[in-house]
Amino acid sequence: MTDRYCVFGHPVAHSRSPFIHAAFAEQTADTIEYTAIEAPRDDFPGAWRRFTASGGRGANVTVPFKEEAFRLCDTLSERARRAGAVNTLILGVDGQTHGDTTDGIGLVRDLERHGVRLVGARILVLGAGGAVRGILEPLLAGHPASLLVANRTAAKAEALATDFGDLGEISGGGFDRVEGPFDLVINGTSASLAGDLPPLPDGLFAAGATAHDMMYGAEPTVFLRWASERGARTVDGLGMLVEQAAESFFQWRGVRPDTAPVLERLRQGL
Repeated sequence: MTDRYCVFGHPVAHSRSPFIHAAFAEQTADTIEYTAIEAPRDDFPGAWRRFTASGGRGANVTVPFKEEAFRLCDTLSERARRAGAVNTLILGVDGQTHGDTTDGIGLVRDLERHGVRLVGARILVLGAGGAVRGILEPLLAGHPASLLVANRTAAKAEALATDFGDLGEISGGGFDRVEGPFDLVINGTSASLAGDLPPLPDGLFAAGATAHDMMYGAEPTVFLRWASERGARTVDGLGMLVEQAAESFFQWRGVRPDTAPVLERLRQGL
């Protein structure tokens, strides 16, 4: 019987995950079925149980269910435990559900693909929501010189810095704490979706700095346009999307696909 996988979300029709994983399976000559399932907002655990009862072996999880997925797992990876959220579910042979988050490693691998060095870098992360929480452990594992989390609500950024303080040099505060230059600036806020820009000072970017927006689209986000005008190299979130999917695929199937051709096909389709 063909192994079944899916992405759960609400809504989920827009998800590119079925295309990405179909491309991975074709590339690796693996036979899987991968679909998008819109789970009920009030019964995500039931949706997962029904899926596994019908032969499901694993799933990706997107908004708004990442925290619920975290809570239903029997075991968790360390990075998922740190993030407090899960985007990858794996059904073990013992019937237990294992949870992981691949968002952060997806970001780091995309940055590496663009030649961004984390070792010794001065990093600024904008935002303090769940998306940011999921990337801090892999970023700190890269041994940056410093990492500042800045958020409109300073207390949320400060809390993140406390939670991850044992992993490296991290601090948090309001946007008034932001003072460059930085080697890498990551926008993890949802401002790009509304065409808004966090209140950022000029002089934010060091020479040769990179600006990364976790959002993506057919055109550069307002944050990336602003960064480009100030001399930064810009990277959007499409590569992160493909890289995090590749890590999920590897955990399910034991083979790591080549992300470059899949990313190129996605880019052409935007």
